[in-house]
Amino acid sequence: MAEIITMPRLSDTMEEGTVANWLKKVGDAVKEGDILAEIETDKATMEFESFYEGTLLHIGLAEGETAYVDALLAIIGDAGEDISGMIGSVAPATVQTSNTPAAVTQDNIPDNPGSTTINAGTALPAGVQVITMPRLSDTMEEGTVASWLKKEGDTVAEGDILAEIETDKATMEFESFYTGTLLKIGIPEGGTALVDALLAVIGPKGTDVSGITGNTAAAAPVAEVSQAPEKVAPAATETVASVVSVPVATPTVADGVRRFISPLAKKLAQEKGIDVAHIVGSGEHGRVIKRDVENYQPSTAGAAHYVPVGIESFESIPNSQMRKTIAKRLGESKFTAPHYYLTVEMDMDHAMAARTAINSTEGVKVSFNDMVVKACAMALRKHPQVNSQWENQATKIAKHIHMGVAVAVADGLVVPVVKFADQLSFSQIGVAVKEMASKARSKKLTSDEMQGSTFTVSNLGMFGIKEFTSIINQPNSAILSVGAIIQKPVVKDGAIVVGHTMTVTLACDHRTVDGATGAKFLQTLRNYIEQPVTMFV
Repeated sequence: MAEIITMPRLSDTMEEGTVANWLKKVGDAVKEGDILAEIETDKATMEFESFYEGTLLHIGLAEGETAYVDALLAIIGDAGEDISGMIGSVAPATVQTSNTPAAVTQDNIPDNPGSTTINAGTALPAGVQVITMPRLSDTMEEGTVASWLKKEGDTVAEGDILAEIETDKATMEFESFYTGTLLKIGIPEGGTALVDALLAVIGPKGTDVSGITGNTAAAAPVAEVSQAPEKVAPAATETVASVVSVPVATPTVADGVRRFISPLAKKLAQEKGIDVAHIVGSGEHGRVIKRDVENYQPSTAGAAHYVPVGIESFESIPNSQMRKTIAKRLGESKFTAPHYYLTVEMDMDHAMAARTAINSTEGVKVSFNDMVVKACAMALRKHPQVNSQWENQATKIAKHIHMGVAVAVADGLVVPVVKFADQLSFSQIGVAVKEMASKARSKKLTSDEMQGSTFTVSNLGMFGIKEFTSIINQPNSAILSVGAIIQKPVVKDGAIVVGHTMTVTLACDHRTVDGATGAKFLQTLRNYIEQPVTMFV
């Protein structure tokens, strides 16, 4: 029987998600545990796995599309099964107006066995907010209250940590999104209840909330609460928990004792440059809280001992679409194409003299990279096997020569393409490369100007890099890495003299280019570079 898969809530604040990438396509067989898609949330991009087995019959959202939580994502069932009546049966989920767990009102009381209930005919008192057990992971069905950080009657401010909740993934801190008095605790420490069960009630002090009750019959006994913070997800289930940016009770170790620090206190300590290992926590279970950081005074005791003078910190920079694309394409290339590398050192004295002569002409400015691009294009004409693409059923050898030239930009790397480069002069190649490099840095390159390369050149010589290797820019079969021209002692005609050399490395896809073929290509390229006049013959 077909199963409808909806957009999951992969973080506690997630309201909508974007399908970054499908790992399966319609018609593919799916096993329980297979990764269906990568979904971008408000926190991070996560892998979403299937909980069903069958055939992927329908995809409800294309790559790049965004939809609300609970919108139709996919349908899995038996091959050939009629699902026409199921498509469109799932309405897009509505988004709440704030990043909070749903407040229970008379109109949205959940009806599952662990849900909150309100006595018939009883309306919520003014200002009262009902907090339910949140869904803190995509597979969470129930949660255990490991510890309460507030007790009934305590004043609660927005952002205060209410409790530590143990999910199927990890133990997480759960903060309040409301301000008021904690009027009722629905689940005691150690109690387990289904998602949406009554967790707490917050409202004006003295409000009668006896009419608000929660059915936690599904609760199950758990281990002693004092052990709860030690319960972390096993390595096999760390994938989602490690990327969900829910505030987590962060353990620190000082003198062999595990302690915890609230996210607000940790942030404040980082801003003040205070090592949290030296702060004594006054919160429950020794937790370091905001006032501990604010009141911290460095101690002179034990000054003779080693004390860390810095703090560990990270800056989280969201991955741009360009960075995601680079990671995806180069990862696929490195792990699908069997790379091998060939390196040669070239005598650059004649090339330097030729470039000086060419640039002496008014209005002409040719770089060494332009000469390398031209030499590669001509060498490809003599060794067409290098100018090829691998396909499962056949190897495609391109009759045209389009040279990709790697250009570094602020967000990463782009590869504009100089088309029919073997038919262009040094100066024509130079003009084309400069124009496209300028457009690349100003983000004005068109998609057509970045497609169709049959070979790629990557040059880091201008940064002083003597030698390096590159990852093949698929579907190309090879890429040339060009190092800096260096001055060094060389042997010429039996004598040691001062010369100039340049090291280049050819990365080849062994599926299409054999070692001897790559070596012959480099031999031809070397002849062209070391004797530039041969490129005019």
